[in-house]
Amino acid sequence: MDLSLRWLSDYVDTHVTPKEFCAAMTMSGSKVEAFTCEADALQGIVVGKILEKQPHENADALFVCQVDMGGEAPVQIVTNAKNVKPGDLVPVATPGTTVHEGSESMTIKKAKVRGVQSDGMFCGLATLGLTVHDFPYADPDAVFVIEEDCVPGQDIASALGVDDVSVEFEITSNRPDCLSVIGLAREAAATFDVPLHVEEPSFTGSDEDIHKTLQVEIQNKEKCSHYAAGLVRNVKIQPSPRWMRERLRASGVRPINNLVDITNYVMLEYGQPMHAFDLRFVKGGKICVRNAKAGETITTLDGVERTLSEEMLIIADAEKPIAVAGIMGGEYSGIMDDTVDVVFESAYFEPVQVRRTAKKLGMRTDASARYEKGLDETSMLTTLKRAFSLVEELGAGEPVGTVIDCNYSDPTPDRIPFDPAWINAFLGTDIPEKDMRRYLESLSIRVENGECIAPSFRIDLERPADIAEEVARIYGYNNIPSTEMKGLADGSLTPEQKCLRTIEQTMAGMGCSGILTYSFISPKWFDKIRLPEDSALRNTVTIRNPLGEDTSVMQTTTLPGMLEILAGNYNHRNAQAWLFELGKEYLPTETGKLPAEPHRLTVGMYGGGCDFFTLKGMLEVLLGKLGVPDVRFTRCGEDCPYDEKSAFHPGRSAVVWSGDTALGIFGEIHPVVQETYGIGVRCYAAKLDVPAVFAVSTEEITYQPLPKFPAMTRDLSLVCDEELPVAGLEAAIREAVGRSLEKVELFDVYRGEQIAAGKKSVSYKIVMRNAEETMTNEQADAAMKRVLKALTKLGAELREL
Repeated sequence: MDLSLRWLSDYVDTHVTPKEFCAAMTMSGSKVEAFTCEADALQGIVVGKILEKQPHENADALFVCQVDMGGEAPVQIVTNAKNVKPGDLVPVATPGTTVHEGSESMTIKKAKVRGVQSDGMFCGLATLGLTVHDFPYADPDAVFVIEEDCVPGQDIASALGVDDVSVEFEITSNRPDCLSVIGLAREAAATFDVPLHVEEPSFTGSDEDIHKTLQVEIQNKEKCSHYAAGLVRNVKIQPSPRWMRERLRASGVRPINNLVDITNYVMLEYGQPMHAFDLRFVKGGKICVRNAKAGETITTLDGVERTLSEEMLIIADAEKPIAVAGIMGGEYSGIMDDTVDVVFESAYFEPVQVRRTAKKLGMRTDASARYEKGLDETSMLTTLKRAFSLVEELGAGEPVGTVIDCNYSDPTPDRIPFDPAWINAFLGTDIPEKDMRRYLESLSIRVENGECIAPSFRIDLERPADIAEEVARIYGYNNIPSTEMKGLADGSLTPEQKCLRTIEQTMAGMGCSGILTYSFISPKWFDKIRLPEDSALRNTVTIRNPLGEDTSVMQTTTLPGMLEILAGNYNHRNAQAWLFELGKEYLPTETGKLPAEPHRLTVGMYGGGCDFFTLKGMLEVLLGKLGVPDVRFTRCGEDCPYDEKSAFHPGRSAVVWSGDTALGIFGEIHPVVQETYGIGVRCYAAKLDVPAVFAVSTEEITYQPLPKFPAMTRDLSLVCDEELPVAGLEAAIREAVGRSLEKVELFDVYRGEQIAAGKKSVSYKIVMRNAEETMTNEQADAAMKRVLKALTKLGAELREL
C-alpha cells in the first residue's frame, strides 16, 4: 500500500518529518518498507521561460534559445524542439543534473553544440518520469510545454505538484482496513494521539427514482451479503483535475479519466473497490448477482475470453455475465468516450470465493487483492455517496438522488471481553485502565459494560489477546518491560525432545543421512507396498484442496515415502543410500477432530555391504542408546501387528519387541515391491513407533561392578528344524541357565551336506558367572543339562561330530 502524505494530511495532522512518521508507524504495528520523495528524482530541474528562439547557424535542425531561469541574465540553450516558442514555460535540466529516461541516464554539462554554447537541456514528460496520463494536454513525444501557474526559476517538482512523499506500507492479511488512506489515517491518529477528521460524505442528486430504471437481485446471499448501486446521468468523460491525478500518481495508480479515476480514488480512500457499468450494456436494466452457469463465458476488460464454472460468482444482466464478482468487469462494462449513463457498484463479496475464482481464472487485480482479505460489510452506502460527491465536485455527471441498497449482512458487532487485569498479566505491564480505554477508543474500539465493541472495519478482532495487542502497540512495544520466559527455567529439552534428538544423532553417527519427505501422498502408494485392501492404514485424512491426486491424502504409513527416495537414489545411479527420517503419520480419529500425529522413525538402505543383520545391529545400537530393556526380535508371521509386513520379504523380516510391547518392523523389502519401485538391488527398511519406544525407554544407567570371580564358558552346537527361530532357542537357554547367565551369543548357522534336508545347525557360546563365588564345573554342567532339556522340548538336539 502506497500512501500519499499530502492525501493523509486531509484527515490527520501529525506535524512530523517523513522519517519520524515512518518510524512511529512501524512501532505501532503498521510496518513501513520505505518512503520516497517525488522531488528527489527531479533535483536540478527548474522552470524556464523562453525569451527568444533563433535558428542555429551551423545546423538546420537545431535552434538557439535564450531562456529566463530566474537569474539576472538569460541562459542560452541549444535544442531541436520544434514545438516551443518564445513565451513558453518549459522544464530545464541545469548543468550537473542527472536525468533518466527509461534505463538510460545522462549528466547534463555545459558544452558547445556545433560551435554554439549550450548551458542546459529542455525536458519532455519521459525525462521527468511522467506520462500523458499525468498531464493530458502535453505532447508525449516533444518538450513539455507547461500550462501550470508557475514562474521562471521555480523548481519543477513544486511547479508540477510532483513534490509529494509516498510511503510504502507492508499491510498484513489480517488488516485489510489499512489498505486505505482513511484506515492508515486512523492508525496515524492513534499513533501520534492527534484528532482524526473524517466527514460523512454527501451529495445532492436529482429527484429521479432509480428503481424505475434499474433492478438488483442477489441470488447467492451467502457470497454477496451487501450490494449497493447508484446511477449517474449525462456523464462527461474528461481528464481528472490535477489534485486528483497527483494523489493517484503518488499512490501508484495511473490516472485515466474522471469516472475511472473516481472509482480508483474511492478504493484508495476507503479501501472499498468499486465498479462503473455503462448502462447501455446492462441489458433489461437488471443486475443479478448469481453463480455462473456451467460453460458460460465472459470476455473481461483485458480482452481475454474466460470460461466460467458453477462455483464462481458473477454479476449478470438479463442476458449474460457482465463482470466476475470482485475481480474484473466485462469488456463492454467499462467507461467509453461516448458513455452517457453510468451505474456505480459498491458491494461485499465473500473473500474465499473471490480468491478461488481469481486463482482458477489466473487473474489478480487490485480489487481481488482487497476482497480476498475481507472488507467492511457496512461501508457500501458510504463509498457510493463518496463517489457521487466526487462526481458532483468534478462536474462529471448528474447523480440520481436515490440508490438501491440490498443488505443481508448481520449488523451485530463483535463483542470481546475487556479485562484490564488480564491484559496487564498477559503483557507483563501495569497500564492503568483509563489509559487502556483511551488507546482503544483512539482506534474506534468502544468499551462498554466490560466489553470491547469492535468496529465493523476491524474484522481481525476476535479474542482478548487481540485487544491486548491493540493496547500494547499504542502503549508502545518499546515501553513494555522485559520479563523472563515462562516454562522450563533452564530452557532444557523435554524428555520427548531428548529422545528425538538421540535418535537423530545416533542414526547419523551410524552413517545414515537424514531426509525429509512430504506428509501428503497418493492413495496409489498403498498398492505399491502391497497393503491389504482391508487395512486400517487405507483409512486416510483427505485433503480438501490438493495440488493433485498424487498429493491428495495424508500419509498413514511412512514406508512408501522412504521407498520413493530409495528408488530416486537408485535411478540416479547412487551406489549406496543409507537414509533415515523422523516423520509423522496422520491417523484419523473421531469425526470432526484432528488426526493423531505420532512420530515414526523410518530407515531405508541399500548398497555399502548392508544386509538384514546390518539393519538389525543398527536397531540394537539405537535401542541401547535409548535405554530400551528386554529387546527381542521375532519373525514376521501371521501374528505380526503391522500391516506393512506385506512390503517385506516373508523370510527376511522381523518385529522388534521390548517385553510384550511391539516397537516396529524391519527387514528386506519384498522382491515384488522392489520391482514396483524400480530398485534393482536388495534394499532394507525399518519403521519404529517412536511413542512406543519412548514409553519403554529410560535415562537411568544401572551400574555394574567389575566381576570378582572367573566365568565358565560352554559351546553348544544343535540341530533343529529349519523353521525353528534361533531367537526361541536363545530365550530357552536364558531361562534354563537362570541368574548365572552372563551372555549367550550365536556364532554359527550351518546348512550343508552333513545336515539333513529341512534341518540347520546352530552354535552358541554360553558364558556363565556366579557373582558371589567361583562357579564350579559341576554347577556349569548342571546348568547345561537344564539347557539341553529345555531345548529338547523345542525339538533341538545336540549335533554329533
